[in-house]
Amino acid sequence: MVSEELKSKLQQITQQEIYKVIVSKPSDKAAKYRKIEIEKKSSGYQAAAYTQKQVFHEKIEPDGLLDYLSGRVGSEFLQLNAWDGTSEYMLLISKKGKVTYRCKKQAEGAAKVQESHNRKKKYLLEEGTVIPPLVDMGVFTADGKVVRTMYDKFRQINRFLEIIEDGVRDYPYDHLNIIDFGCGKSYLTFILYYYFAEIKKMNVQIVGLDLKEDVIKNCNLAAEKYGYHNLHFELGDINGYQTPFPVDMVVTLHACDTATDYALYNAVQWDAKMIFSVPCCQHELNGQIKTEQFSLLTRYGIIKERFSALATDAIRANLLEVCGYKTQLLEFVDFAHTPKNILIRAVQKKIVPRAVKQNYLTEVEHMMEEFHFTPTLYGLLKDSGKI
Repeated sequence: MVSEELKSKLQQITQQEIYKVIVSKPSDKAAKYRKIEIEKKSSGYQAAAYTQKQVFHEKIEPDGLLDYLSGRVGSEFLQLNAWDGTSEYMLLISKKGKVTYRCKKQAEGAAKVQESHNRKKKYLLEEGTVIPPLVDMGVFTADGKVVRTMYDKFRQINRFLEIIEDGVRDYPYDHLNIIDFGCGKSYLTFILYYYFAEIKKMNVQIVGLDLKEDVIKNCNLAAEKYGYHNLHFELGDINGYQTPFPVDMVVTLHACDTATDYALYNAVQWDAKMIFSVPCCQHELNGQIKTEQFSLLTRYGIIKERFSALATDAIRANLLEVCGYKTQLLEFVDFAHTPKNILIRAVQKKIVPRAVKQNYLTEVEHMMEEFHFTPTLYGLLKDSGKI
């Protein structure tokens, strides 16, 4: 229960024009979340709760911030930091319940509230810069301004680049060889090339692969038009593709069902240093699932479908860990935009103890046994001796 003193301070803070809150210092080492970040949106607030490997989002109504914080600060978390553009507010709670409150005025200009009650976010792709692929996509105007109706797409593209940037931050070389499986019209492939070649000034080579001949032709014409000399597109299948160079990164966005598994398998076979995959249409396990002990998960069609999709990606993540990758499942876009919003980010680790790998593999095999799953990626890796 929140003490009267703590409740009073939370009320005092939430009465301000708060644009950001961070609650941290879990009261229990076994706590589910290590921190929660809350940002003001046009329709209220959005909370992002962080585990070691995942982020879970929750909407907070405009008048619900106090109740949300009261249910967590002092019980689940022992520290709160909040900002309103002019001041930082801090609450520290000792394990004995003692409350320490501080209010620190920020230097003028240190923090400003964005128009429409949010801070202006600095994106990796800056508005005002003419980026030809974004102009052709209709995201930018000819003079580099974001088209008013395309802000969601602009944010999605930047979110994708942020996830990539986090993965390559510790990459020790100034060159990258990238394979993009199932590239389609290649909107993000062109942006990826622009980001590495024009912004990061890296020597990057990208090959986009797809099954549609007209798409490949148009993409090669566009690459020539933009002067992207090290970006090429080829007609071919994900399975059995022979790479023209040692592969540093594999990208696969919305490869349908088991096509994602073949892409991940090939990435492992090539010893790719980084893998970025947004799976789509995970039907395989949905058609296999059988269980008596957890029949509740298969009784309702929509629950069965979503559980099977989540199980598919959890198994994929574990199998990549077995193969020596630090793997995270991240939210690619807001759930409000699409339920298919998980991105698998896997970065190769130098050393992984055998016992750790075996634990990840055992978890997968227990899942397979319980639900009668036979995942394609498991079979591919098993047959090749990778697991």
